[in-house]
Amino acid sequence: MTFRLTKLFFVLIFFLAIFPASSVFADTGPKPTMDFQFRQEMINEPPLTIISGILFECDQPDCSDALLLEEGGPQGFFCELNSCHATAYGFARYHQIELEFSDGKTRQSNIFETAGFDSKYMVTIRPDDLLVEARFSLGIFPRTTSILVACICAIVGVGLVVGLSVFLLRRSKVI
Repeated sequence: MTFRLTKLFFVLIFFLAIFPASSVFADTGPKPTMDFQFRQEMINEPPLTIISGILFECDQPDCSDALLLEEGGPQGFFCELNSCHATAYGFARYHQIELEFSDGKTRQSNIFETAGFDSKYMVTIRPDDLLVEARFSLGIFPRTTSILVACICAIVGVGLVVGLSVFLLRRSKVI
């Protein structure tokens, strides 16, 4: 009987090892991001929408070594009609964007620096180019900061409850 149970146990372990219950992803954790909001300088013109865009990354301040931000996994530069978003495993120090708009023109931005972990930018659409300006944000903190603070508060709270319970139990036995 024992041999049969042992054999069944090992067969079960073998199948669990071969066919895992769920997939495992090793690429977790926050990644640096950039958010671009747009405003139009030409007030009398019809509102422009974004058709497509690319983000160049540079190590040199003049962007003479510009390379496209490669797309892969979560990394990439994505645009909607009135905003763009970039996620990367790590950004270079300098950047430049090039966008095609609904008026058929392709406009290129000034060279700008990474403004923090979660960078936020305001992009002014001008007749012939784009002006990218960093907006104030607490981008030095990853967006997981609030989750981390909540976990620490929960641990401290549980510790206080357990400590108070132990104190009250010991005190009640003394009296």
